[in-house]
Amino acid sequence: MEEKPIRLVAGLGNSGPEYAATRHNIGFMVVDQFAAQFGSTWERSTKWDALSAKCGSVVIVKPKSFMNRSGYPLLAVAQFYKIEPREILVVLDDLALPLGRLRLRIRGGSGGHNGLESIIMQFGTEEIPRLRIGIGEAPPEGSVDYVLSRFFEEEKPIVRSTIDRAVETLKCAIDNGLISAMNTFNKTEES
Repeated sequence: MEEKPIRLVAGLGNSGPEYAATRHNIGFMVVDQFAAQFGSTWERSTKWDALSAKCGSVVIVKPKSFMNRSGYPLLAVAQFYKIEPREILVVLDDLALPLGRLRLRIRGGSGGHNGLESIIMQFGTEEIPRLRIGIGEAPPEGSVDYVLSRFFEEEKPIVRSTIDRAVETLKCAIDNGLISAMNTFNKTEES
């Protein structure tokens, strides 16, 4: 199957100050830094429930709906710009990965992530590239409070470094393609 260029990057998270800087919002943090490096500004559109910015020819999106409804605004943006699912790169948190670990994939299931599940359901395909960012395993008492918690002080240097690496991964995927980015960044993560 022919590789498609990335035309849309979507960071997942929950809107509102009470969710800012929480583990579940690391997707927002990555696209915020990515947009800032391009000097892009976020705009609220009346066409869809999302903030969007342009970084060159790539559209960056932060759905403003709650995480588990991320697919609705993302589909609206993709339809407006005539972007195929394989031209989208979703940036999201992952409980199954250790804190700071990145994993870039071209396709796959939701892995229990409600935001990604919403996107897969709305687009009707698992052929949606994604960059999963490890936020560490939840304690036995439950994942909801854990993903909505802020990072511990001692984790913050790892988080900053992870966001930097995630932004570099996005740039590589956009400039050189997903396969090249996977070969570069997934290998780095495994060593």
